[in-house]
Amino acid sequence: MLYAKAVTRATEKIEALLARLEQSGADPQRLEALRRTQRFKRSWVELAETLVEIRQGGIFEAWGYDEFYKYCAQELFLKRGTVDKLTMSFSTLQRLAPQVLKWDGVEREIPSYQAVDYFSKAMGQADRGVKAANDPAPAAPPPREVIKELRHAVFDEGQSVAELRRRFDPILHPKPAGSEQLEIISKAMSAARKLAELLPDVEGLTDKRIADVEKALGGLRQELEELATPLRDKIERSRKRAAKKAVGRK
Repeated sequence: MLYAKAVTRATEKIEALLARLEQSGADPQRLEALRRTQRFKRSWVELAETLVEIRQGGIFEAWGYDEFYKYCAQELFLKRGTVDKLTMSFSTLQRLAPQVLKWDGVEREIPSYQAVDYFSKAMGQADRGVKAANDPAPAAPPPREVIKELRHAVFDEGQSVAELRRRFDPILHPKPAGSEQLEIISKAMSAARKLAELLPDVEGLTDKRIADVEKALGGLRQELEELATPLRDKIERSRKRAAKKAVGRK
């Protein structure tokens, strides 16, 4: 509901700005950027193409903006992360799937920019062995048949990014053995710590009761830490082995 209201407010602002600029005889390309932002949900490709042209030509400077992302945020109500995904996804289509740019979005549905962004990162991983987030070891390049299957899922099946993650993350971003259990233990430790911090603020609990529970929680956190330590060591050894293999492939 909150997201819907935010989108509505942004849409209303864009419509008002568009009407004002149309009356003042503003730059046609500036007006077109606003119109394509209005049609964003229907066809992100048109908006992305315009953003690429505006950035490459530095056209936003003629409209009173000294920085591209400031123009996108203040006039188009687009966050930097969204702008980057849009422009990178458009570049990916130009390089790797130019036929999609000719689709009308009706007879052939255009995949979402999030799905194309996912495909782009997978292709980068296939080309270079991209380092995963918070992982010191580069991920192994996925097999060609996986990339082929991913391409089919994105452009032919039109799967959403959520569906792609469920289907391909275990292959493209496999977690080291023990990482899921370590994550559960870490969450439990965090919850125990948070509970201990909140107890003094609970009215009606005696000091003795609070002290007893805090002592029990302290013991629990210690046990959890003892369980977590060998898992961390195991994961670190696994990452080091992966790093050595990556160096050997180079």
